Amino acid sequence: MTSTEAKSTTDSDLDAIFEPIFDRIARGAVEREIDRRLPFDEVGWLRAAKFGALRVPVEFGGYGATVRQLFRLLIELAAAESNLPQALRVHFSFVEDQLLAERGPERERWLRAVAVGTLVGNAITEPGIGAVDHYRTRVTRDGDRWLLNGTKYYSTGSLYADYILAAADRDGERVGVLVDANAEGVRQHDDWDGFGQRLTASGTTEFTDVVVADERILGPGYGVAGPTYATSYLQLVQLAVLAGIAQRAERDAREWVAARTRGYTHSVADLPRQDPLVQQVIGRLSAAAFAARASVLAVADVLDEALAGGAREEDVIAAELAAAQAQLAVIDLVLPATTLLFEVGGASVVSERLRLDRHWRNARTISVHNPAIQKARAIGDHLLNGADLPFAWSAGERKGAAE
Repeated sequence: MTSTEAKSTTDSDLDAIFEPIFDRIARGAVEREIDRRLPFDEVGWLRAAKFGALRVPVEFGGYGATVRQLFRLLIELAAAESNLPQALRVHFSFVEDQLLAERGPERERWLRAVAVGTLVGNAITEPGIGAVDHYRTRVTRDGDRWLLNGTKYYSTGSLYADYILAAADRDGERVGVLVDANAEGVRQHDDWDGFGQRLTASGTTEFTDVVVADERILGPGYGVAGPTYATSYLQLVQLAVLAGIAQRAERDAREWVAARTRGYTHSVADLPRQDPLVQQVIGRLSAAAFAARASVLAVADVLDEALAGGAREEDVIAAELAAAQAQLAVIDLVLPATTLLFEVGGASVVSERLRLDRHWRNARTISVHNPAIQKARAIGDHLLNGADLPFAWSAGERKGAAE
């Protein structure tokens, strides 16, 4: 970055801007969960405050935040509403791509667009038997234009976005394609049927003869360019979500206990908040939230260093290893914590009115992304045998697997 671009905003400045917004978002979290109301208004509040421009340099209208500052705020946003950081995950990766791009008018145009509220969603994964190593979605030539056709699933955040970053095949090459979300031929559906993270808008996107300009075909697609910062970055957003869930679970349990007057005949204290066993549960929840947060910020520091150095291969590999190790640790901290919280009370703690079960459901759903058992094996193979870490995360049938 230039000296001008290196200007940034302090943590205190950022907190003053975003803490009131996060608090406002948190107040409606249970009602949104009950009603399954997609948080369009809440995304609008973040857009108006330029949350999506945290990493955009001050020179171009953003905050010039560091990677650590970004992930610190993503944890706080996840504590308010765990769906929102996940919905913005690819947006922040897109911004990072622009920061790493060669300086010029195109880079500046996108950074300035983000600074005035532009958001980018994604359409990468394909439903059904979409193969591990190629896409059914295709970009094909039609005279002097390109046409995009195909169907994607897990299109996280795209219903909230202005542009959709789609992955497609072009003459046997995997490419990224940037599409206007409201372009003719684009249809989006909120049909994600997971039991958690229900408000991420992670449903189906259909592309039917969508016209794509040459400059919107971005080159090699996701997972084909070798070691990249993007996989650790995208994984760390998921871990920030888990850390935020742990933080909110501890806070919800603590507030519920503090206000409770009903106890048990066999309790050693008159009030639940004075019961040493209940106190122990709150202490363990607090420790899990602290450790999860610390793990996320530790990886953010590694990523900060890697990106500041231009994403050199050795730094990218170090970030990937750190994110993979943190993934295993954070999952093992947060999932037990979101079950342990129910030990603070009796039957009333499972009231639908409280929706405390959303913490476990959301954490369990986030935790199945990029399966941890596969990541653990990859770490072991890397450390024992020097095997390459996996930077291409695709899901689908391998060629010949069904034969």
